[in-house]
Amino acid sequence: MSILVIQLSPRPRLRTSASQVPGSQGARLTEEFVYALSPDGLQLESQGQCAASLLPKADTVVAVLADTDVSWHRITLPKAPAARLRTALVGVLEEAVLEDADLTHFAVAPDAAPGQPTWIAAIDRPWLRAELAALEQANVFVDRVVPNAWPDDPPCGHFAETDSRDNGGEEGILLTWSYTDGVACLRLHGGLARSVVPRPAPHGTRWSATPGAAAAAEQWLGTTVNVMQPAQRLLQAARTLWNLRQFDLARRNRGTRALRDGWKRFLSPSWRPVRIGLAALAVAQIAGLNLWAWSQSSTIESKRDAAFKVVKATFPGVPENSIRLDPALVMQRQVDSLRTRAGKPGENDFEPLLQAAATAWPDQPPVENIKYENGKLTLAVAGWRPDDLQQFKNRLRPAGWKAESTGEGRVVVSRNTGGTP
Repeated sequence: MSILVIQLSPRPRLRTSASQVPGSQGARLTEEFVYALSPDGLQLESQGQCAASLLPKADTVVAVLADTDVSWHRITLPKAPAARLRTALVGVLEEAVLEDADLTHFAVAPDAAPGQPTWIAAIDRPWLRAELAALEQANVFVDRVVPNAWPDDPPCGHFAETDSRDNGGEEGILLTWSYTDGVACLRLHGGLARSVVPRPAPHGTRWSATPGAAAAAEQWLGTTVNVMQPAQRLLQAARTLWNLRQFDLARRNRGTRALRDGWKRFLSPSWRPVRIGLAALAVAQIAGLNLWAWSQSSTIESKRDAAFKVVKATFPGVPENSIRLDPALVMQRQVDSLRTRAGKPGENDFEPLLQAAATAWPDQPPVENIKYENGKLTLAVAGWRPDDLQQFKNRLRPAGWKAESTGEGRVVVSRNTGGTP
């Protein structure tokens, strides 16, 4: 899965020329972004600097903050519900942050447990929100925001040149010192860096530097350092478990963005076996449905031919065209015709209905009047009690008849062609 890592420009400080202009304190120092593109998060495919609208496309987008834009605070994580955790953090860190706590964005360390010591990252919230909005306006949606450096063990020191670098000397070199007690950004010029970084450095300390700062770093340390391109450090930062998009800045995948993200993930190389499996399943389903339809069609056709042969052999005088249209209907008509000629009543005729009613008649006076119409026999049963009607129904049911009360002192007897009445 391809990863695009974007370096957010350092937040403008009051000493910059931009801040001297009224209303420009939040203005960006540059409209371009430094980026690194990787196919897997490990290997560097391309790097450069361009406007947000020209950034390359990738499956995942990670924004990296400058070392000086994140402050670190070690606290005991409050035991508060997730919905009220930020409010609890504001109460704990209100005196620790330099700016208004309500304007500060907080992020909790990965795998932090309530009631246990943990690290909290603090960032200027309006500035970070504006940076993310600028990227989103160019259709670049940031999945994660990570720091360039974080409290770590073993310690890590990275040297980089600043805009005010003076002819390769120590004055223009900035050291980012990440250790168990936090992150410190120190200039090599002066004695502050010497007082903070222990000599000798702890065992396992990792030293790195940009190409422009490598010579000064090695002279200051008295040992070699790992030369690291800015793009390589961006990829290294993207592999951290930190994600500063929390609370109100957490990304919410809804609507079309969620569908687009899901579709991009579905088309990614890692999902190729799933796509192949779904395609194979669809082909198997279509083939199976066609085979099943063909089998059912053959079965129906064979039954139709068998019915046709039976009707044709039983009633040879009936035209073949009529038999093929509906063999069952032709058979029923011919049987009814033979029964009528023989003088025998059908099962829905008046005589069978009257006989069934007489057999099931309860201990009541004879019926006053009867009416037969379309296979239904209507009987006048004035004065019947509910148990008499139930007894009448129970006696008719085993023989395949049913009785329905009309509520007007009448009962309708007919053949039971459905469920139990």
